[in-house]
Amino acid sequence: MKNKKILFISLGCDKNLVDSEVMLGILADRGFEMTDTEDDADIIIINTCCFINDAKEESINTILEMAEYKKTGPCKALIVTGCLAQRYKQEIVDEIPEVDAVIGTSKYDEIFDAVDQALKGSHFLDVDDLDRLPSVPGKRILTTGGHYAHLKIAEGCDKHCTYCIIPKIRGNYRSVPMEQLLAEAASLAEQGVKELILVAQETTLYGMDLYGKKSLHILLQELAKIKGIRWIRILYCYPEEIYPELIETIKNEKKVCHYLDMPIQHASDAILKRMGRRTTKAQLKETVSLLRKEIPDIVLRTTLIAGFPGETQEQHEELMEFVDEMEFERLGVFAYSPEENTPAASMPDQIPEEVKEERRDAILELQQEIAFDKAADMVGRTLYAMIEGKVADEPAYVARTYADSPDIDGYVFVNTGEMLMSGDFVKVKITGSAEYDLIGELV
Repeated sequence: MKNKKILFISLGCDKNLVDSEVMLGILADRGFEMTDTEDDADIIIINTCCFINDAKEESINTILEMAEYKKTGPCKALIVTGCLAQRYKQEIVDEIPEVDAVIGTSKYDEIFDAVDQALKGSHFLDVDDLDRLPSVPGKRILTTGGHYAHLKIAEGCDKHCTYCIIPKIRGNYRSVPMEQLLAEAASLAEQGVKELILVAQETTLYGMDLYGKKSLHILLQELAKIKGIRWIRILYCYPEEIYPELIETIKNEKKVCHYLDMPIQHASDAILKRMGRRTTKAQLKETVSLLRKEIPDIVLRTTLIAGFPGETQEQHEELMEFVDEMEFERLGVFAYSPEENTPAASMPDQIPEEVKEERRDAILELQQEIAFDKAADMVGRTLYAMIEGKVADEPAYVARTYADSPDIDGYVFVNTGEMLMSGDFVKVKITGSAEYDLIGELV
């Protein structure tokens, strides 16, 4: 297998990215080289997403584009993995004959076998046993620049929200054993990682299936003991599952960022019920209020769905009022995307596309004002920031504070003539704000 070159294309979310990094590690361990161009790739692997329609289209278009390259270029094997592969395995096999292997979401640790078989001219299809927990041998190949990494603490989901296909393509909720996560985190720290970002379809339920109780707070306490880790950030916490010991740990464990990503999706009780969510507006308000009372400098990120089937103008306005009142520091909005084989896709009263987009844009416009005000409120504070890189031709650096998750939140631009490196932690006084971003100087 030596000197065979692989082009790896990773689409979709950060959880998918972790799977891609594991696969890259397995293949690098077997002597494969990586390339970033299809022109000299012997093998092309596409890790796909199909969470919403746009993601599905991007995945399909990428597969078709790479299938064309296979006809004319040096590529000898085209392999499709991930969510789209799991969901549409038969369609891919039947309609795109250039694809040599299809691997499901619970079998990404079998990537070497798929490549091996494909290069020998055999077709490889492995999408069964959805509730299997893949084994993660060896080191991941980090694609995030090296000073932060995502740690996937669980697979699958048991929530079955009416708009979501994830349980059908990722299986039931299963926590990764704590000793495995601690070993992986220690290995990441040895590679220079300073920030761990905990991800799963739902992080708050970690440990329920393995240990009989919610154990995210215990995992956080153990991860905080790892030398070299400076920040631990938590994403995808369902609001109804947030519990007292978790709040205490975020509050008191110095390495855990005062930052919580908490998807709520809506604020109208009627819509929340139609979505299959397990909270009410009153409970959401209570949770936000409790978090801010216990951890006054906490930064809350959430996501919303605009134009869910049956959403009236009044319910949209109710959501707008809620956003205005709650003043989330970070907020993203999706226009509802009907996913086939989900209950919501066949609900009556589907909202026209332009109305969904109008409602999404209205929420984003309101949130923009809130976010700009929140950024302005940071002026005068002194915070630690992690250097991400240098601003070209300027005596300044791009950095992130505890309030900023990579790739989704803003930055702080640090003016200094000093020589700094990516991954350095520096103390910064915030001197100004520019829309979503901050401006600061070294203390």
